[in-house]
Amino acid sequence: MDPDSMRGDGPDVYWRRRMSVLVAVLVVVAVVAWACSSGGSGPGRTSSAQSTPSVTPAADPLLAGLRTLAMGTASPSPTQATPKASPSARPRRPGEMCTEQDLVLSLQGGKEQIYAGDSRPGFMVTLVNTGPVMCKADVGPRAMEVRITSGADRIWSTADCVSGAGTDVQELQRGVPYVRALEWDRRRSSSDCRATPATALPGTYVATVRMGRMRSAKGVFHLR
Repeated sequence: MDPDSMRGDGPDVYWRRRMSVLVAVLVVVAVVAWACSSGGSGPGRTSSAQSTPSVTPAADPLLAGLRTLAMGTASPSPTQATPKASPSARPRRPGEMCTEQDLVLSLQGGKEQIYAGDSRPGFMVTLVNTGPVMCKADVGPRAMEVRITSGADRIWSTADCVSGAGTDVQELQRGVPYVRALEWDRRRSSSDCRATPATALPGTYVATVRMGRMRSAKGVFHLR
């Protein structure tokens, strides 16, 4: 093209052409930048922004398996773990005093029985050591108390008016019952040890044996 003809177009046309070329270059640069940022995703692929809405990485199954194995060997579950003895715990020695966890206390007799006339209610107390070794227990009338009540009224107790120390320490072999038989003379008792205790009236009565925090089942009987 003749330079004179270019000059004949005037300065406005010249600068408009220059601006068109510059705009075209900027459009090409923008397209290339967009293609690079999209990671080459085409019509058949989904962009990373669409396929991974979260940045949380997927769990590695190999690491998960190793972690599970380590937890299984390092810290077993409570049902599989063997409890460790506390530093203060020590094996029980034969001849030590029994604990309440070692003992089973029961009362036989008096259940739904009727005692008429001068017949006296009879009872049998049983104490069994279920611990690992022989132990000792106080089975005296105060420590192992048989009590008879009628409603809220305390009628009679082996702990009332006990002469002497009132203790009776016995050795209890494992699994061998200690048995004590006794009968009630149908008279009331009290802690003040009255000289002439009153005779119990006809009615319904309940007998239990107590030892520390242990209580036997109730034995219900009737006087006529």
